[in-house]
Amino acid sequence: MVQELLIAGVAAGAGIAAWMGAASRVVKQYERGLVFRFGRLREGIRGPGFTMIVPGVDRLRKVNMQIVTMPVPAQDGITRDNVTVRVDAVVYFKVVDPGNAIVAVEDYRFAVSQMAQTSLRSIIGKSALDDLLSNREQLNQGLELMIDSPAVGWGVQIDRVEIKDVSLPETMKRSMARQAEADRERRARVINADAELQASHKLAEAAAVMSDQPAALQLRLLQTVVAVAAEKNSTLVLPFPVELLRFLERAAPAPGSAPPSAPAMPEADGPPAD
Repeated sequence: MVQELLIAGVAAGAGIAAWMGAASRVVKQYERGLVFRFGRLREGIRGPGFTMIVPGVDRLRKVNMQIVTMPVPAQDGITRDNVTVRVDAVVYFKVVDPGNAIVAVEDYRFAVSQMAQTSLRSIIGKSALDDLLSNREQLNQGLELMIDSPAVGWGVQIDRVEIKDVSLPETMKRSMARQAEADRERRARVINADAELQASHKLAEAAAVMSDQPAALQLRLLQTVVAVAAEKNSTLVLPFPVELLRFLERAAPAPGSAPPSAPAMPEADGPPAD
């Protein structure tokens, strides 16, 4: 009798242990648990930690609440200014309502991925090439709104959307390179012309000062001679004043005129020589 009771106790303990093992569940810190009883979602969400369900009746579905990083495959499209581009992006989202994420949509990850691809193609068609290259922050916000609108009903919140890369055809890259080179050359010419204009103004002021003070021109000439002589050159070129040439020209006789006669020598007094 005692042996039978002992066997029955051991069998009952083993049954309870098996039932406890089948009913025990552990929900991790970054997860939430949903309990379906006979296929119907029960109210209340199981938080992280140890929890119990009814074996054979309940089924626990765990939902990851972490932020998911989902790359969006590169999409080919034509921009508003008729340029063929290839754009890829990345979407950051998380589940905020585990019930809707499981019940309202079959696979919320696949749904977000397809919506992101469709929205990216739509953004490409509505934007110009310059916006895709330089105004990405505004495009990211518009893309986030387009994806987040339907995702709200799925219990998913779009945290951030980023356009990663914009691939251009080789012909467009060469055209843009030529345009950038021409623009830089134009700016260089404008800068050089502005420098020449400023230099001309300064030279005009210097000429006005030197015309009032002729000695300033001589001092400048001496400074130039000193600067050239310091280079140890074998040849030294000096400017010749134009005023000196004009003085020599006025002093020279006119061509065809007789040279001035020599003064007569005075005769000596006394008898002529034999």
